[in-house]
Amino acid sequence: MPMKLKTTIERINEIPNSKNLELVNNFREYTESNDCSEHHENNNLKVVSAFCHFLGKDKCFYDI
Repeated sequence: MPMKLKTTIERINEIPNSKNLELVNNFREYTESNDCSEHHENNNLKVVSAFCHFLGKDKCFYDI
């Protein structure tokens, strides 16, 4: 069953690196303010969140 936007947003808080968490929340606010479709926003947040989990707690987006 596909993950809904609400669930995706809740899972953002599980990102282990605090700086990545802040960046993803800023990205979420950006997508909301630019009236992106819910489907588009959800897909992008799922990918970015999964990448954050892959990087773990020791690597930040700025490190790559």
